[in-house]
Amino acid sequence: MHNVYERLAAALNALPNGFPRTATGSDLRLLAFVYSEEQAELACELTRTYELASDVAARLGKSPREVSSALFDLVREGKAWMEKQDGAVRFRLAPFVPGSYEGYIGHMGAEMARLAEAYYRDGGEVGLMRPQPAFQRVLPASDALDLEWILPYDNVLALLDKAQVFRVGDCICRLQKAALDEGCDYPRHNCISFSMYPRDPQPGDVSKEEAIRVLKEAEAAGLVHSVSNVVEGVSYVCNCCGCCCGILRGITEFGVANSMARSNYEAVVSPDDCVGCGTCAERCHVSAVALVDDRAAVDRDRCLGCGVCISTCPAEAIHLAPRPVAEQVRPPATFGEWEERRLRHRNLL
Repeated sequence: MHNVYERLAAALNALPNGFPRTATGSDLRLLAFVYSEEQAELACELTRTYELASDVAARLGKSPREVSSALFDLVREGKAWMEKQDGAVRFRLAPFVPGSYEGYIGHMGAEMARLAEAYYRDGGEVGLMRPQPAFQRVLPASDALDLEWILPYDNVLALLDKAQVFRVGDCICRLQKAALDEGCDYPRHNCISFSMYPRDPQPGDVSKEEAIRVLKEAEAAGLVHSVSNVVEGVSYVCNCCGCCCGILRGITEFGVANSMARSNYEAVVSPDDCVGCGTCAERCHVSAVALVDDRAAVDRDRCLGCGVCISTCPAEAIHLAPRPVAEQVRPPATFGEWEERRLRHRNLL
């Protein structure tokens, strides 16, 4: 059994996202909990290249029908991805994070939460979050920035407006921490996924209006919007807190300053208007705002440009502004470009 999970760990670590190994064995214990031996054997045969079930079956010496059925099971659990092209279905290995870990959301319990936390603390978190580009990037709150300044790919409402199908689920990060009795009071049911392509309605779908309502509720609660760190192909909006979010914890707990790609905007305080109430400092998830001489002061190096600090300022003394052009970073155009850049950064290309 141990050998198959060693092989699976290697296969996952060969993906751009990575699956860093730990000296304690917490990596293999986590994989053994999430994947059955049969699933691990099959997943080991997959890479980041999409291929036909018949090709995978040929390597395993099994029937294409049997392997195809097992691959679809992996897809349903988030452990493999599929694409349809020219009438053919192809499969690839899904990364662990973001990927099969999020696919485990329906089964999150105390043991899974404990194993994941042990892996993070044994070096998994730093190993996952340090390579660049980051998994996700911050989007400003919908009412925190003048529309004349916002870049098209940073407009969270525009993303939702273009989509055709919407679903809302629980945040797996807050579920994981709650299962450890370390949860927070932020709302959980605000992980929004969407598709630009229409399809027949399915149970669990919500309307565009409901998705926007959930988004606005998350903003009011003070959560940070984040999406895939790409321009094209964004399909979800996470609403993150610094205490539970696996990616923001890279900043707040593990010392990885760029684990979440910040937006191209920054919070700016008007000292003459600030009344020193400290609300902005309390709402900031990464401690980028503090009171200095009874006035709010922003640490530009820590500021995510999320706009969480703005909507509840009673004096309207803080606003978002574009960062200097030299500091702005355009995300990778596509997921394929993101993967290639990540592989290069990890010296795997």
